Amino acid sequence: MVASGGRSVLVTGATGGFGRVIVLRLAAAGWDVIAGARDGGKARALVAEAAGRGLALRTVHLDVACEDSCRQAVEECAQMTAGGPWALVNNAGIPQAGPVADVDDVRARRLLEVNLLGPARLCRLVLPGMAAHGGGRIVNISSGLGRVPWPMGAWYSAGKHALSALTHCLRVEAAHLGVRVSLIEPGAFATPMLSRALTDLDTLNGGANPGYTATTRLFTAVDRRVPGPEPVARTVETCLTARRPRPRYVVGREARLLIPLHTVLPLAWTDRLKHTVTGLPRTPAPPPPPIGGQAAPAKETA
Repeated sequence: MVASGGRSVLVTGATGGFGRVIVLRLAAAGWDVIAGARDGGKARALVAEAAGRGLALRTVHLDVACEDSCRQAVEECAQMTAGGPWALVNNAGIPQAGPVADVDDVRARRLLEVNLLGPARLCRLVLPGMAAHGGGRIVNISSGLGRVPWPMGAWYSAGKHALSALTHCLRVEAAHLGVRVSLIEPGAFATPMLSRALTDLDTLNGGANPGYTATTRLFTAVDRRVPGPEPVARTVETCLTARRPRPRYVVGREARLLIPLHTVLPLAWTDRLKHTVTGLPRTPAPPPPPIGGQAAPAKETA
């Protein structure tokens, strides 16, 4: 194991969901935690919560979707740590539920900025400092849905799938710098992500797609029974302390079940499962009745 030794770690999306639990756990373990947060009020509340537990952490303003904000945050971290963080945890992420046909370019670009381009940008910005220090760690938090593409959530799956590919490439590219890169693929946990996805469905639902009703019911049921996010925080700590962290960690019962099944089963079988769960029909809908409720007279042929 690698002792924290007060080493600095920058965690994005630190004020809610996985992020809050991650920064409090790392602070309790002796890490010099720098919590990246977009909302100043939430950042101050997080610092106060940590202080109430006898823990210390620092914050930087960080909007991962904004290039200038990312650059300024990394520069500030370099000043706070004499050269930049030893570790980066790319945790910030947003959902975008809804069928491909209903998600417009604005929503799709927003998701990609937060879930893909932001993490890539921060990796690029912290690598020089890590190289100068002789090494470091990068942990990118993806999702089990990055390997199990899920209808009614295609853009979320696409962004996380791309983040997984980027992480695996970066692991090879950064090895000679002494930087070890790991990917975490969580299943469903109790965070605000599912409630935000439900809001997406409610916002987009035009009533014509039968997948909305079943997916809303599914997300609501899952949100009521999922465990807390502590296992993800423990896995992040493992990535930072293991002498040789694994390239990939799958966390959570659903992810450990669905990823292998989706890998080995024929697509026809997994498609049938997804049709069943999402309520999306497998066959064309019957044609609408003719105007007036009577069949149109057959055309005479010569």
